[in-house]
Amino acid sequence: MASQSIYSSHKVVAIGGGHGLGRILSSLSAFGSNVTGIVTTTDNGGSTGRIRASMGGIAWGDTRNCINQLITEPSIGSMLFEYRFRGDGDLNGHNLGNLILTALDNLCIRPLEAINLIREMLHVETHILPMSEHPTDLAAWLPDGSIISGETSIDELQQVPKRLLIEPSVPATKEALSAIKQADLILLGPGSFLTSVMPPLLLSDLAHELKVCKAPVYFITNLDKENGPAGNMSMETMIHWCERAMGGRKIDGLLSDKHRPELSAEYDQVVGEFASRNHEWRHDRQMLKNAVESLLIRS
Repeated sequence: MASQSIYSSHKVVAIGGGHGLGRILSSLSAFGSNVTGIVTTTDNGGSTGRIRASMGGIAWGDTRNCINQLITEPSIGSMLFEYRFRGDGDLNGHNLGNLILTALDNLCIRPLEAINLIREMLHVETHILPMSEHPTDLAAWLPDGSIISGETSIDELQQVPKRLLIEPSVPATKEALSAIKQADLILLGPGSFLTSVMPPLLLSDLAHELKVCKAPVYFITNLDKENGPAGNMSMETMIHWCERAMGGRKIDGLLSDKHRPELSAEYDQVVGEFASRNHEWRHDRQMLKNAVESLLIRS
């Protein structure tokens, strides 16, 4: 068990989106404000997509998901933030948290201010940063030379795209760049590889900070094969995609539920029983916490 000092003396940055990033952030809640999540903001499906289509702005769904998983004190506020409308009307399927974040965004100067107001209201210490405060979409360049736009379209592909890109090109949130500079450890994933892990790495300024940062970068593998095109990608290919996006910076290692001999020559591998007892595809929070602590003690 790590001493309390590790929680106050080390800074961890986790990059990704949705359920996976929320899981790693909640597992590291003991680190309080020394943990920062940099969240993908390119979702165009579900409630988030409908809000973006009518109101514009960044995608709030992944941010809301992360905040939900970090709520430790149930309250009327947290119940409202997690509420999803049901019925036959226009509100059917909308998550109230998405609508609250959209409303606050319209009232604030910056989207980050909206997030910080919610964090304060729900007593969430962990820093949650959108990868960018400017609206953008994920696009894919296909082997035949055509380009498709939108996360939902990419998820439905039958083949692995040639490359991903962000349209339009936007700057990363300045606080995200600062967090990477100050980090003692950077984590990529777990989560949907193409639509959660990759989008932040496609921001040129964020990718540059990852390339030059001193902190080790570790990739957290999923516990189950993905649906969609990423399910046809090998772990070696995924790591190559991340390294290419980061300007050739090598990933230092993996946190994985199984040893991968094809990667052992180049990458440190932290192998453990990471699966939750209730859901084999979901990481156990304590196991993740222990693995991250071991990496920090090593560094």
